[in-house]
Amino acid sequence: MLGKLKHLISGKWALALVLAISAGSFLAGCGGGGEDSQPTADPAPSTTTDPTPAPSNETSTPSESTTDEAPDPEPEAEKPQTTGAAFNPPSSLTIPSFGTATAEENGAAIDASGANEGWVAAKAVNDVRLKFQVIKGEMSYNYDLPGDGTPIVCPVNMGSGSYTFRVMQNTTDSNYVEICSVQMDVSLASEFAPFLLPSVICDYSESSAAVKKAKELTANAANEADAVAAIYDWVCANISYDAAKAEDLSDKSGYLPNPDSTLSSGTGICFDYSALVGAMLRSVGIPCQVITGYVSPNDLYHAWNMVYIDGSWQAVGIDVRANTWSRVDSTFGASPSYKEYVGDGINYTDRYTY
Repeated sequence: MLGKLKHLISGKWALALVLAISAGSFLAGCGGGGEDSQPTADPAPSTTTDPTPAPSNETSTPSESTTDEAPDPEPEAEKPQTTGAAFNPPSSLTIPSFGTATAEENGAAIDASGANEGWVAAKAVNDVRLKFQVIKGEMSYNYDLPGDGTPIVCPVNMGSGSYTFRVMQNTTDSNYVEICSVQMDVSLASEFAPFLLPSVICDYSESSAAVKKAKELTANAANEADAVAAIYDWVCANISYDAAKAEDLSDKSGYLPNPDSTLSSGTGICFDYSALVGAMLRSVGIPCQVITGYVSPNDLYHAWNMVYIDGSWQAVGIDVRANTWSRVDSTFGASPSYKEYVGDGINYTDRYTY
């Protein structure tokens, strides 16, 4: 078991790579949090379809008018089409926090009282490195756990079933031993429950700037699709890719995004984009997953979102359909040259879901 755990907890960020395009270049790939906080299952083979747009050779020449009539006015740009029931965001937020310990041992404690609602919390006081694991079957999500007693909230994100939650303490190198654990059968109140709450990966609170901004952006939304479009468009237009940060994190693991910091700085890597979009959408009651995985070509490690709405949103490069998980990629969406590839899903291989 320790040998397997040693393999699970090792890993580094992948360096952001430049995907060349005819009109310039855009840093598209970035690390998604490091293997330290990722599931153990191997990913499915990624596709090799090249998403880079081919340069256009088309040119157009205005036709000469043969009459004295004024030319026809330019047609208006096609507006995004949205459908769905009236938008009804929650009046208040549910913010999980550590309450009463379900299990407590060796200075570590686990609160699994919210497991059926999609969350579990852990905390510990310890001088050595710790991990918190959420395990179901062959899958295991591993999170860095602070040793100063600060609790973390993690999603119960693998559906209903038998789970093990445990705190692991580092012994030597990448070897860990269990110091506290609890097993329980989880029956999720809703498949969407884990993706409507804040967590260590997608953190926010009632007072978060991201929550305030989301409420402002969706104030006039007619339906959930309008709300998704407003948040997505704003993030794409106002958050720029931070290439220096991506390079700095290229040999580090365990990075966690902070939506409010991304909002404040106006920059971020793909993990920052997806966490910000996730926090904003969840805070207005729209289920949103933060996904890390790979995009072709070159299997770039990347992060994006999946959303679930009761209507649809069709726009250039966007195809969010009713009552199914649909992909949106605000990192690629921030680059006009990649907008048409944001929602096709052809070049993406999902690996981890938060």
